[in-house]
Amino acid sequence: MIRATSKGRPEVQDLYPSTEPDLKAKSPSDRLRWAIESFPEKVVLTTSFGAQSAAFLHWASQISTSLPIIFIDTGYHFPETLAFASELTTRLGLNLKTYRPLLTPTQIESQHGLLWQEGPSGLEKFHEIIRVEPLQRALAELNPSVWVAGLRGSSSQSRQSLDILVRQKARYKLLPILEWTDRDIGLYLKEHSLPYHPLWAQGYVSIGDRVTTKRLDEVSDPAELRHFGWKRECGIHDKV
Repeated sequence: MIRATSKGRPEVQDLYPSTEPDLKAKSPSDRLRWAIESFPEKVVLTTSFGAQSAAFLHWASQISTSLPIIFIDTGYHFPETLAFASELTTRLGLNLKTYRPLLTPTQIESQHGLLWQEGPSGLEKFHEIIRVEPLQRALAELNPSVWVAGLRGSSSQSRQSLDILVRQKARYKLLPILEWTDRDIGLYLKEHSLPYHPLWAQGYVSIGDRVTTKRLDEVSDPAELRHFGWKRECGIHDKV
């Protein structure tokens, strides 16, 4: 039963089962179907249109073409990323919802300087402005009960301990393809004739903003491919 607050609004936690379902034994597709069937029109998916994003987006679109897909256009993406986003949106019929920072790159740099060059604390502030705040705004406006993300345990050591389903603040966070490996992704892309990000062939195997992303031949440690090795995540998965 939904219990009302003193202001007459239902308490968020009453909208969820008292115990979280165990989705470990279910297939990735059944995990997403569980979310859609349990919370109709209250499920969103996020994407960065990264190197292998076509696999996750195609897979999700086979289950539902109406899912809102949140994309944060930071203002610092490679032009190839924006072209890739446009191509996949048209090809897969994505219900794309694009959000942007409140400040343009020119305004950010005028007010704060080149934050990404100022060490870990500057990079943290940079990500707060260009990624964390826009996603917080997107989730506040769309108000989903389930946020679906394509994080995979094999992509980094820090993600190996993640769970398929967790309660995160006011909603569930679902990672339906958590167990997929790079090989799984590669085979999926090949099977469905899907493209890698256009910069993949140039040695960009992990693709974020143009000012913080390096090619594989530019680093001695793969940890330095993104964010200069100062941090693994941009902040949206541990702050939103």
